[in-house]
Amino acid sequence: MSVSDSDAARGSSDKRERAGVLTFLKQVVAELRKVVWPTQQELVTYFIVVLVFVCAVMALVSLLDLGFGELVFRIFARNTTQ
Repeated sequence: MSVSDSDAARGSSDKRERAGVLTFLKQVVAELRKVVWPTQQELVTYFIVVLVFVCAVMALVSLLDLGFGELVFRIFARNTTQ
C-alpha cells in the first residue's frame, strides 16, 4: 500500500478549511437556541428526583460498607485470639 492509498483510505483527500473562532461561536449560539430548556418546575422536580436517588444509593453503599467491614472484622478478630 502506498502513501496515497493510505491517505485515501483515511478520507484525508477532501481537505476542508477550519472555521474561524467567530463562525464557531455563531454556530454554538445557533445550536443553543435549538435546545429545549426545562421549566423551573421541571428543574426542581428533576433536582429532587436526583437528590433522592443519590441519597438512596449513598445509604445502600454505606450499609454494605458497614456490613462488609463488620464481617471482615469478625473474621480477623476470631483468628487473633488463638
